[in-house]
Amino acid sequence: MKVVYIAGPYRGVNSWEMEKNIRRAEALAMQVWQSGLVALCPHTNARYSFGVGPDSMWLDGDIEMMKRCDAVLFTEDWERSEGARTEYKVAQECGIPCFFTLEELLVEAEALGKTA
Repeated sequence: MKVVYIAGPYRGVNSWEMEKNIRRAEALAMQVWQSGLVALCPHTNARYSFGVGPDSMWLDGDIEMMKRCDAVLFTEDWERSEGARTEYKVAQECGIPCFFTLEELLVEAEALGKTA
């Protein structure tokens, strides 16, 4: 099964804004799962660990996980996130296919080797 990394804003100006970002990414990840692909949603990985370590620890770890994925799917508001913009740059450098809508990802799912 192919693994799709979900990229988009995580941090927010307050805890509610951060939670809304996480929920937006979670909803997209659930749609990926329902489509027959595997979703890796880093937003949920550190949901209750904010402040436990420096931002760089989480961002570096997210990049490492993303490099092991078959594709990246960006939330619609990804460009407002410095971290997601970095993920896009790294994905491009590593040749990881990037998608900006679920529909676009599903059209290309066969090229990724998805077997339903």
